[in-house]
Amino acid sequence: MSMEAEQQAVVSARGIRVEFGAVKALDGVDLTILPGEALGLVGHNGAGKSTIVNVINGGLPPHQGTIAYGGVDGAGGIATARAGGVRCVFQELSLCPNLTIVENTRVMHAGLSGFGWRKRALSLIRAKLDEIFPGNHIDCTATVGELSIAERQMVEIAITFAAVTDAPRLVILDEPTSSLDAGLAEQLLAHVRRFVASGGAVLLISHILGEILSTSSRIVVMKDGRVVASRPAADFTVHSLVEAMGSVVKERTRGGARIRTEADYSIERAPSAGSPIGFKARKGEIIGLAGLGGHGQTDMLLDLFRDHSGNWLPGHGDAIAFVAGDRALNGTFPLWSILKNLSIGSLPHLARLWAIDGGRETALSADWKSRMEIRTPDMGNPILSLSGGNQQKVLFARALATKAEIVLMDDPMRGVDIGTKQEVYAILRAEAEAGRTFIWYSTEMDEICLCDRVYVFRDGGIVAELTGEEIDESHVLAASFSGEAA
Repeated sequence: MSMEAEQQAVVSARGIRVEFGAVKALDGVDLTILPGEALGLVGHNGAGKSTIVNVINGGLPPHQGTIAYGGVDGAGGIATARAGGVRCVFQELSLCPNLTIVENTRVMHAGLSGFGWRKRALSLIRAKLDEIFPGNHIDCTATVGELSIAERQMVEIAITFAAVTDAPRLVILDEPTSSLDAGLAEQLLAHVRRFVASGGAVLLISHILGEILSTSSRIVVMKDGRVVASRPAADFTVHSLVEAMGSVVKERTRGGARIRTEADYSIERAPSAGSPIGFKARKGEIIGLAGLGGHGQTDMLLDLFRDHSGNWLPGHGDAIAFVAGDRALNGTFPLWSILKNLSIGSLPHLARLWAIDGGRETALSADWKSRMEIRTPDMGNPILSLSGGNQQKVLFARALATKAEIVLMDDPMRGVDIGTKQEVYAILRAEAEAGRTFIWYSTEMDEICLCDRVYVFRDGGIVAELTGEEIDESHVLAASFSGEAA
């Protein structure tokens, strides 16, 4: 890249190296982002994406290399990055749950000060939410802890794009649609395109490769802490992008052709009030829960878990397991090791004479570390030492390592790379063939199409049941908006 382009760049990182013990998180990374550019950043979990983001936003000083903002070498630090116009929406959302949306807006924008700041903050965040997500019904006076994970993601995005004193020059979006349904995701990506067209820059990280290809002007591929490809987005296809990441594209197989009419029902629920359809799941089925986000899918999973769990009684917890979508709130134990986070679901089966057998616990974790390809040199490391996607793998391993006959999954693939997704899909199918029942809420249509049967939710109830060739985006959308399958 020319010296002139370097000077015009919003951010220019050169020769960045970061090491965590024996792990080389970044190994000589060069990355430049220009005004009016949407840069897509892809790679498997642990490739170094989150680390380079933390270097760019000033949260992590590099061990080697330099970083410049607007052509001026910076001393580093969050204040320097923010002065350079860098804003970031993290994969692990950073809002304060005990504060209102208005108060969180003030925390992120120090310019909202003096008399009447609450009124100005309310007006600012309300306008930005309506601009990015038209038709939302978020109460901006509500406490963040009262919001769904999708609403929290929408609020953090709106706060980040908002301008009080200075407009953002670079917005880093780390898995920004991971909790959004298809409609909300498209609203966000449309706003990203408008922002870039106006001269802003965006660094977009997403494991949904269709979003990367449709939104980015240039794509950078990372692998093992290095940049292995950097080309215009038009030069990539999904196939070539996955190959550049180091995976093999596998043909997607539909689950709808697999009907298990001979199996017994493991779950039967009568229709809820105002809903014409009840819920049933057979042994060995993979059941999808679809529809617009926030229409009762997660509530159904929670109700099923309460109905079938052992309520912490020893020996009564084998019936059902739960993979949480919001790992930070409902999934991980942040002060525990990776091993302890994985094994906690299997403790009754790891005990010997009322004590945990350390050898069996270590063997269990080693087995699932290998099967899920959890990227860590030591399972004794803290769970927060892992990337977000690798943390999600641990939650998956925790559930699958149990003897549970029913596994509930609340959008569990958030932040998981495509290679691992394909491996997990194969594990799910094998476990289902062995008789396990999976009930899977997903905001990704590709995952819904892998299910044997799909229930579409609207206004808290089931409005359609889809099987076979009916399981596609058009039928799901038709049922989501009209209450009837097309």
